[in-house]
Amino acid sequence: MSLFDPVFQAPNASGRAALPAHAAGRAIERLPFTIRRVETEADLLKAVQIRHAAYARHVPDFARSLALPEAADYEADTIVLLAESKLDGSALGSTRIRTNLDRPLGVEESIVLPDWLQGRRLVEATRLGIDEGRVGRVVKVALIKACFLYCQQHAIDYSVATGRPPVDRQYEQMLFTDVFPDQGLVPLRHVGNIPHRVMAFEIASFEQRYTDARHPLLNFFFHTHHPDIDIGASAAPLVAKARRANLNERPMLLESEFSFA
Repeated sequence: MSLFDPVFQAPNASGRAALPAHAAGRAIERLPFTIRRVETEADLLKAVQIRHAAYARHVPDFARSLALPEAADYEADTIVLLAESKLDGSALGSTRIRTNLDRPLGVEESIVLPDWLQGRRLVEATRLGIDEGRVGRVVKVALIKACFLYCQQHAIDYSVATGRPPVDRQYEQMLFTDVFPDQGLVPLRHVGNIPHRVMAFEIASFEQRYTDARHPLLNFFFHTHHPDIDIGASAAPLVAKARRANLNERPMLLESEFSFA
């Protein structure tokens, strides 16, 4: 199924579905879930649970290393986003976002980025995990929108993404371009040495390119306000602050300790 299947439109107070954004200006649309940044250890464990379950369906060997929080989840330059059902509070999806403002991206452990990405403000989203089922497709698009809002908040130039087949085709559909168009798939250390396609997306031209392409997600990203997507203020999450305050609070599974050979 396509990433661009119609997304959920919640009914408004009159019981009718919200008008399309192109017909009603910047519409307000409610989702059957919320997206927020992880702030507590309990939040993080919910994110880890959905992350592990998602990876176990597709790359079970690598998923075994994701059963516990990773050291990267606690870094000050990193946030973890969590999507939760409004019905019962269950975790529906999660992703982790990191910038290069203080150190290189995770993908740079394995590759040297080309000149056109050097000296740029970059962000990389990893550990995307989504629940199965129809609502999962909506959650995925909403998490991507949350990442875009984060990029706007931090004046990011490019989003760098890595996708293994067939996930890479979804990045193509979103108009990401190949960082190494002639190189093919690249084994990446921070994702278990699994070969991935490295792609990038310019943030400044996002809306114009989607407008020119008449992209099916243009309204969702730019002409609709989703109050249920809330990435919070530009500050380190509480879980990161707590981690820095007490580095010995409990044993952590470090990414550098994983063995994927």
